[in-house]
Amino acid sequence: MKRFVALLAAALTLAGCSSWNPLVALGIKAEPANKPTPLEPFSATVNPRAAWTVPVGKSGAYVLRPVIDAGRVVAASAEGSITAVEEDGRVFARAETKKPLSGGLEAGEGKFVAGTIKGEVISFDVTGKILWTSTVAGEVISPPAVSRKTVVVRTADGRVFGLNVDDGKRKWVFQRATPSLLLRSEAGVLAIGGDVVAGYPNGKLIALDLEDGKLTWEATVTLPRGSTELERIADVAGLPVIDGGNVCAGAFQGKVACFEISSRNMVWSRDVSTARDLARDSKNIYVTDDTSAVQALDKNAGASVWKQDKLRYRRLTAPVVYEGYVLVGDGFGFLHVLSPADGIIIGRLATDGTAIHSIVPAKSGLILQTAGGSLISVRL
Repeated sequence: MKRFVALLAAALTLAGCSSWNPLVALGIKAEPANKPTPLEPFSATVNPRAAWTVPVGKSGAYVLRPVIDAGRVVAASAEGSITAVEEDGRVFARAETKKPLSGGLEAGEGKFVAGTIKGEVISFDVTGKILWTSTVAGEVISPPAVSRKTVVVRTADGRVFGLNVDDGKRKWVFQRATPSLLLRSEAGVLAIGGDVVAGYPNGKLIALDLEDGKLTWEATVTLPRGSTELERIADVAGLPVIDGGNVCAGAFQGKVACFEISSRNMVWSRDVSTARDLARDSKNIYVTDDTSAVQALDKNAGASVWKQDKLRYRRLTAPVVYEGYVLVGDGFGFLHVLSPADGIIIGRLATDGTAIHSIVPAKSGLILQTAGGSLISVRL
């Protein structure tokens, strides 16, 4: 209860200064302190279109992410329904897990994995049949990761669990002391080969060994600043991005920084506050900051390339790079296409009027999932 009160206090304060609204994550509705910027006319050079739309059930306050597996798109709802869709939009299967879902999805080893607000981790097949259930004693609001027969799950209080992909038995758990105030993040972790990379409170970026969960290295993205606990929140809340031999991450009320993985030395850092995942292409690192301005930073030196602020306070998603464009969804159901050269808005698509929660690249196009329960395939 003490931790919940602390989280609620942080949510109430942060909701007034950020387009990322922790009140939504807590299931609490509130008027934003900053009004969303109205959309302006623009010259379209890209015309995204919806190839198909399939209802999959509402995701409510949770950011649920569809996954692509064996040429099919699989999506979950907060009520626990599972929908598998062929690339052409035909529904392959629908099923009910009868478990309210709050974190997911991920696919691996022929299985799908999701989490619940009650700390259950559920593995099921493409028909929705539950294969195993494991308990991690913490809210799971982010997608698990799967690598080398291990399911990696992060709970909302910062613990990271390694589970056997075949039966869900616990292999290890990583935990350390955390501040009394934490951001509720749906980012999860990266599991790449034998490493688990995750953002952590107090501006830390950590790596764990996939086999035993032991800490192998850590780096400081930013240092907490301020005199109060709220001011000192500096969580690395979004997923980092791997760029060759470097890893880059961003911290709330802090910086975006890139490190050389082999030496752990900082390559560059820049004052940008974000609670979203980063994205990259061959030239830039892209970030959605806490005002919903989208920024491009030169990935070699961190210099600002451009800043697009005509979507401020529209509750933007993390940026996604696809087919040479930068894309973001907003909290009102619009998908925006930005030029990677200068950040100018060059395309837009209206969806179902509810927040776009996830944008997943696929071979046949982008896959969007909205809060209102629409799964949409978008072609550029």
